[in-house]
Amino acid sequence: MLKITPYLGGLVLIVSIGGLWYPVLGYFMLLIFAAIFLISPFRGRWFCGNLCPRGSLVDFWISKISKKKKIPVTLRSLWVRLPIFFLLMGFMGYRIAGIIGSLNTFEKIGMVFVTMCLVTTAIAVLLGSYLSPRAWCSFCPMGTAQRLLGGKRYPLKFTKEKCINCNKCDKICPMQLKIRESETKPDCIKCGRCVAVCPKDALQF
Repeated sequence: MLKITPYLGGLVLIVSIGGLWYPVLGYFMLLIFAAIFLISPFRGRWFCGNLCPRGSLVDFWISKISKKKKIPVTLRSLWVRLPIFFLLMGFMGYRIAGIIGSLNTFEKIGMVFVTMCLVTTAIAVLLGSYLSPRAWCSFCPMGTAQRLLGGKRYPLKFTKEKCINCNKCDKICPMQLKIRESETKPDCIKCGRCVAVCPKDALQF
């Protein structure tokens, strides 16, 4: 992860809460969307593990109160994730389409982004507290989009001969992935924690 990653969580709170009084803050979401679609075709879900403000919030703040249970496999299924993606994106598009041409259009559209940010952050905090910090990230619409755009890009490489089966990589993975399995991990968020904790340098990007 980047040095600034632990400090980005405050941004999602500023947009979610401050945006209720200053809707223009909602347009920060457009920067997030742009960054995601620029980065993901080349590095998959790298944004999630390094620049996502909500990811930072759950990793470094909510993790302190999380029960840290196992993330249900169902939440990772594309049969669940794709309908959620289209539902949220469709609802946001519908709201924006209904606003265009009305008075104070700019502020109202900003409030749509703020509302979406607030609702999804509330869900992430609740799931992160009750289940695991990254429970929301297992089916996050933007995470799903990144998976589809570049899930096979910038893969984690595992050198089996160096591994001593200490299991540290599996334990530290915030997405609860089975690090040493050979198949591609499209939901790896490239945070690098497994690489850093490996005592034998068996992992690298």
